[in-house]
Order: sequence, then C-alpha cells, then structure tokens
Amino acid sequence: MRYYTAQDEWIEVEGRSATVGITEYAQGQLGDIVFVELPEPGRVVERGKEAAVVESVKTAADVYAPVSGTVTEVNAALADNPALVNEQAEGEGWFFRLTLSDPSELEGLMDRAAYEAFLGTR
Repeated sequence: MRYYTAQDEWIEVEGRSATVGITEYAQGQLGDIVFVELPEPGRVVERGKEAAVVESVKTAADVYAPVSGTVTEVNAALADNPALVNEQAEGEGWFFRLTLSDPSELEGLMDRAAYEAFLGTR
C-alpha cells in the first residue's frame, strides 16, 4: 500500500519493507533536480526527521522519513541521473528503502485520496 505525508513524501509498503520518495507535486515545486544526497545503508532514520536532501536549480530541501526504520538500500541511479526524480518521482525516481521499526507509525499517514484533498487546500 502507498501512503503520503504532509511534507510531500510517499512510502510504498510491502510487509515490513518500504520504498520512499517525493511526490510529483514536490518535484514540480522544486524544479530541475540537480543533486540528491541519500542516507547510507544501515542508517537508522526517525519518523519526521531529515533522511535525505534534494537540490534543484531553485533550492535545497530536506526529505523526511515518513516512518522510523533502518535504511536497507538507496537508489544508486540518482547519483548519475538526479533528473530521474523529475521524470518519475513516484516510480524509478525513488530515494531509499527501509525496514520499518514500528508499523503502527503508518496510521498517521494519508492515502492517495486524502493526499489529493490535502493538496487542494494549499
């Protein structure tokens, strides 16, 4: 299942594993992405805390962990092609994968319909 945060991250969950990235809306707000700083595999991230950094021609922005867990993999393709986030933010432009430490943290996140309604309030 896929969930969304108010900070415009998405998380796709399969069992206790999850993939994290930024939304189409977020990449559109950032503009052309030129660099992505990803967490090291093995790093423990905390829900709501900075986990990665994305830099565009306009600005730099923190990417927050939607849930707590341990990073298991990063998207190495972003090192050579950070624009992949612009092209496929909610697909091949994912940032990192993690193992959930507390699946109950998913309860505070939005589903697609709730996220789209949230975007309509901006």
